Amino acid sequence: MTEKKFKKLEEIIGYQFKDSHLLERALTHSSTNDDYNYQRLEFLGDRVLGLVIAHALFVEFRGENEGGLAKRHTALVQGTTCSIIGQAHNIADFIILSQSEKDSGVHMNENIIADVVESMIGAIYVDGGYEAAQKVVLKLWGDNIKTLEEAPQDPKTELQEWVQARGLSLPEYKIIDKQGPDHAPVFVVELKVEGFDPITSEGPSRRQAEKTVARIMLKNLKRKGA
Repeated sequence: MTEKKFKKLEEIIGYQFKDSHLLERALTHSSTNDDYNYQRLEFLGDRVLGLVIAHALFVEFRGENEGGLAKRHTALVQGTTCSIIGQAHNIADFIILSQSEKDSGVHMNENIIADVVESMIGAIYVDGGYEAAQKVVLKLWGDNIKTLEEAPQDPKTELQEWVQARGLSLPEYKIIDKQGPDHAPVFVVELKVEGFDPITSEGPSRRQAEKTVARIMLKNLKRKGA
């Protein structure tokens, strides 16, 4: 990865590494090399993230009991949340993979994005200590720490529950195009919800494209106050 690209990611996360090799390792998927990858840093980052979030909740919600804090903590540290945080900051653009895995679009996999978010936290902890890692986590998670009480739902599930609660027909997903070579396809999916204009989105797999278009539809519905 070029130094310029490293700097861009450091600007996004708000931390400059003293040892850039740690950041490189935190971004390296196992497909490139069996030994030099993010797995050990992910293990560490998962624990650091848990402590940072636990302390933040302890301070923010002084009157809440253990059960309430535990529920919030689970929602904030689970893989789905880490993936959402990673996607919001375009972390997938920086993941280092073998060429075959990159061509297949695996860097857009939500589990891998979540893993890399955790591995970066682990790398920051090793490079700069707990306070540095804490600062980055609080920056990336932002207001979610104050507002997220339930684990985020899969957007397709959430949209289905939304239409059912209003007595509408189930959402309809349809592949309207498939572009690119077989090893790196791009699926274009159209989503129809009764009473609203259809929308389209794309992704490296049908499942990913459907989840993306469902997420966009939900944002549109909430923005309209529907």
